[in-house]
Amino acid sequence: MGILDGRVVIVTGAGRGIGRAEALECARQGAAVVLAEFDPSPAYDVADEIIAAGGRAIVASGDVAETDFVDRVVASTVEEFGRLDALVNNAGILRTNELANMTDEEWDSVIRVHLRGHFVPTRAVCRYWRASGRPGRIVHTTSVAGLFGFYGQANYSAAKAGIAVLTATVASEMAQYGVTSNAIAPMALTRMTTDIVDDEHQAKNGEFLFLDADNVAPMVTYLCSADSGHISGKVFGVQGDSIEIFQPFTSAAEIKAGGRRWDPAELTDRVGELFEASGIPAGPENGVDKMRYKALG
Repeated sequence: MGILDGRVVIVTGAGRGIGRAEALECARQGAAVVLAEFDPSPAYDVADEIIAAGGRAIVASGDVAETDFVDRVVASTVEEFGRLDALVNNAGILRTNELANMTDEEWDSVIRVHLRGHFVPTRAVCRYWRASGRPGRIVHTTSVAGLFGFYGQANYSAAKAGIAVLTATVASEMAQYGVTSNAIAPMALTRMTTDIVDDEHQAKNGEFLFLDADNVAPMVTYLCSADSGHISGKVFGVQGDSIEIFQPFTSAAEIKAGGRRWDPAELTDRVGELFEASGIPAGPENGVDKMRYKALG
């Protein structure tokens, strides 16, 4: 018996890396899995693996940022399995470049795949659950890059920051329908990160691999389950044997002008009070330095 017995889950970007691990774990825990993947070849390999192990899986090949495709996936999922219980938004790409050198295509493609690629499937499942009266689970994929900002990843960081806020907004809007919306900020060794992961975090001698993508899947599977219904609007860091929770932007200090409009010249002497009271440095910060586990960078 698994925690997803009888449930149906759509996983986007399910052919490789984290998405593959999530799809396999959801299947191991009893779910029927729909693998929504732009490249069908690896997705069929994952589906075959699930079916060979006695599970249920189908592949939907297309662009998760396209409304028509995603709407068809949701409709065909319900037609095939009779229900839909969870969506895991995972599909993504990386186009690293300094902002001053970044092309329009590098910006637009990353924003489209990540942010629009989360919006379109999320809208589709929310419409289904609202109309059907069924509860649902959504698990988004943000990143520490979106929470802290990473050098050379303005496009990726901006998209992932948007996903973190989307997570909270959807949680608020869909609470009345019994739908939860949470996000993970995973750290794992995938095709996207192989070139930027420190050597010490690579596998060696059969030891526990901290950055194995399989380590991300248990938390995602839990968030797809009925047991997680009391949790919504939260962002969890998931890596290795660690699960952490991130606190959203919170006001850390305040200065006031005493019931009148500020004179800009006054701020020269007063703004420093904000940094003194909060302990926040005034200058630019290295996002990697804010991470609990600094395997990247």
